[in-house]
Amino acid sequence: MASTIHYQACPICASESIGKLYVAKDHTVSGELFEVWRCAKCSGGFTQNVPDSATIGPYYAAESYVSHTDSEKGFINNLYHKVRRYSLLTKKKLVTNLVQKRTGTLLDIGAGTGAFVHTMQTGGWQVTGLEPDATAAKQALQKYNIQLQPAHNIYTLEAAQFEAITMWHVLEHVHDLHGYFKRFSELLQPSGVLVIAVPNYTSTDANIYGHHWAALDTPRHLYHFSPASMELLADAHGFTLIVKKAMWFDAFYVSMLTEQHKGGSLVKALLVGLWSNITALMNVHKCSSVIYAFKKK
Repeated sequence: MASTIHYQACPICASESIGKLYVAKDHTVSGELFEVWRCAKCSGGFTQNVPDSATIGPYYAAESYVSHTDSEKGFINNLYHKVRRYSLLTKKKLVTNLVQKRTGTLLDIGAGTGAFVHTMQTGGWQVTGLEPDATAAKQALQKYNIQLQPAHNIYTLEAAQFEAITMWHVLEHVHDLHGYFKRFSELLQPSGVLVIAVPNYTSTDANIYGHHWAALDTPRHLYHFSPASMELLADAHGFTLIVKKAMWFDAFYVSMLTEQHKGGSLVKALLVGLWSNITALMNVHKCSSVIYAFKKK
């Protein structure tokens, strides 16, 4: 029998001012319904009655879960891979500019099938990659000859050895949210940079789609971050924000996934994605996904 976590307080800020916002369907694996709750204090969201770390594994067991299988089957997955090739170089440039060095030491958490680790290694970086999924780690070894370490190694890595830590759409999956932030502080060098990209459930496209929004991705997404809640969380653990950047492709990708789940229109998905990005031009808080870069205080 699966063990679930029922929160009496917000897992992001510990406020008890929480209440149900949506009921969202797991379209990827189970077809089950999960409640998404919202915190009135930090404006963050979370999935209520979510499977614990020991029982959530089966909810990742889908060939369509592209970050674990590297599947290019279907139009959306194929498009994802085409965009990813460009995005990897953009991410590399961002990290290099933030660290202000052409090469350095980097920890990539939730490395998936190793594409970003490979990109940074090819650029001369010394990279440690952590990945909880054995299938994804096997693909990294086969595809790039990269030996990823299991995710729990984050607790045993040597302190103060990294100039950058990256998490690309990973933090929302981590059960030990505050334990990870404690380790970020310990693992980073004093001038190190923490880069976290997460979906923004307060974005324009999220507001349009509501409980249908594909990036809710229950129950795999344990938390649903707003920009305010992300900054509050980091601040509570001794980090200060350097910069926020929009992830422009995500509005289109997530809108296409949402319309696919609804049996809707590709044209509507493109229009929603475009409108989301137009609103985000004036306010990054409206973007479908946001990259946050932090330094230690």
